[in-house]
Amino acid sequence: MSKPYSDDLRRRAVAAVESGVSRRQAAEDFSVGASSVIRWSEQYRQTGSVSAKAMGGSRGSRIVDADREWLLARIAAQPDLTLEEMRRELSEQRGLVVGYGTVWRFFDREKQTYKKNTARRPARSA
Repeated sequence: MSKPYSDDLRRRAVAAVESGVSRRQAAEDFSVGASSVIRWSEQYRQTGSVSAKAMGGSRGSRIVDADREWLLARIAAQPDLTLEEMRRELSEQRGLVVGYGTVWRFFDREKQTYKKNTARRPARSA
């Protein structure tokens, strides 16, 4: 992922706009996109700051506390549920709407896996 432009560049571009230069001209002068200077100017006018917002980081899981306990108990009771079935049940029974990947990452973090029964023989071709 790319890094944000420096605060120094942002301040100089916004200062140019504040002194009367058009946003598009300031963008050309500082070799950045016009939309960037437009956003920085708007942000400066609203907040008084041109600093970049935080990037990245962990957002954590939306499946926590009571929902976590419910889901772990649910999979213990019926271990062959698919991720899509669990996702649907979370939505219908718990009111928690999450994506397929969220359920997958939850079980990955919980070290929960479902393995096919190795005692069964594989199907043979005739």
